[in-house]
Amino acid sequence: MLPEPPVSVIVHAIQLAVAPVFLLTGISAVLSVLTTRLGRIIDRSRILHARAATSVENITVIQLELASLKRRGRLIHWAIGLCTTSLLLICLVVAVLFLGSFVAVNLEGLVAALFIAAMLSLCLALLNFICEIYLATAHVRSGS
Repeated sequence: MLPEPPVSVIVHAIQLAVAPVFLLTGISAVLSVLTTRLGRIIDRSRILHARAATSVENITVIQLELASLKRRGRLIHWAIGLCTTSLLLICLVVAVLFLGSFVAVNLEGLVAALFIAAMLSLCLALLNFICEIYLATAHVRSGS
């Protein structure tokens, strides 16, 4: 351990560690949108399952929509998992940044690796999200 750090060092460490917290807030907002979309997919799926069980309307149309909902649900599920992973990695960045101020170990490489992994995870989550939106709006684009 290093000798007792002055207050200014502690203040600087807190400033460095808190900066990524704003990123946490933004990703949390995306996660909220994703969970809302997943809830809507689940609700629509339940309605279609009930409709398929109780009516004789065109079952093929219902099955097609259920298949689409299943694909959308899978994409959102992955997006939620990747966003959560990104959040966890950013939390680790905050912890390592703060810890790095008090331990005489070079943690720059670890911080960089964690941050890059967090951003890659977020990028993959957003790609899954855009694919889900593309599937959700396919019928609008096709004109049906």
